[in-house]
Amino acid sequence: MLTMLSGLPAQMLLSSIDTDNTFMGGMAENFVAQQFTAKSIPLFYWKSEDTAEVDFVLQIGMDIIPVEVKKGVRTRSTSLAMFTKKYNSPYSIRISQKHFGFENNIKSIPFYALFCLEIV
Repeated sequence: MLTMLSGLPAQMLLSSIDTDNTFMGGMAENFVAQQFTAKSIPLFYWKSEDTAEVDFVLQIGMDIIPVEVKKGVRTRSTSLAMFTKKYNSPYSIRISQKHFGFENNIKSIPFYALFCLEIV
């Protein structure tokens, strides 16, 4: 709905066009929230006492998994590392334009494949 109201083409969110700005970041987070909601995944986030924040927090079994959404070209996240260390998360998830991967305990999931994510 946000994409429709913005007047931007839906393809722009999934494209690799360098749109590293706050509005497109919000659009990407909204897209992920809609995908999670469609799969009945509860929406939680985390914010530290300072400025650190994680876009989504999932409970998978007994584990708490942070999820960071990155629309822009920069995918590094200090907040993700801070959360993982503080709460001893076994891994974290980054949803971005990058291909599938697993490096430095971060599972990368591309936007186009988010519908495949299963939380059990």
